[in-house]
Amino acid sequence: QVQLVESGGGLVQAGGSLRLSCAASGSMLSINVMGWYRQAPGKQRELVADITWGGRTNYADSVKGRFTISRDNAKNTVYLQMNSLKPEDTAVYYCNVVNIGRPYWGQGTQVTVSS
Repeated sequence: QVQLVESGGGLVQAGGSLRLSCAASGSMLSINVMGWYRQAPGKQRELVADITWGGRTNYADSVKGRFTISRDNAKNTVYLQMNSLKPEDTAVYYCNVVNIGRPYWGQGTQVTVSS
C-alpha cells in the first residue's frame, strides 16, 4: 500500500503562483511515475504533468511554459510549481503515483484562481 499526502492548494488571483506538494509513504518497492491530475466541475479528470524516476517530464499543452513538475526521490515527494495561473486552472488537483504498475491517488487539493 502507498499513502499520498498532498498540500499547497488554495485561492489565488489570476497571474499568481502556487506550489503543490505530494509526499508518498508506505510500501514502495518501485515507484516510477509520479504526476498530477486535475478535475474541474463537470469535466473529466485530466493529466496535468508527470515525471519519471529518471526525471523525464510530460505536460498537458494547456500548462506548458507555466507549470513545472519536479520530484525528490530521496523524500518520495513530487512537486508542482504553478505560475501565471488562470481562472481555467481552477480544479481539484490529485497526486498520482504508479507503484509496480498499480496507480494510487491522493485525496485531492482545491486550487481556485479568481479573475
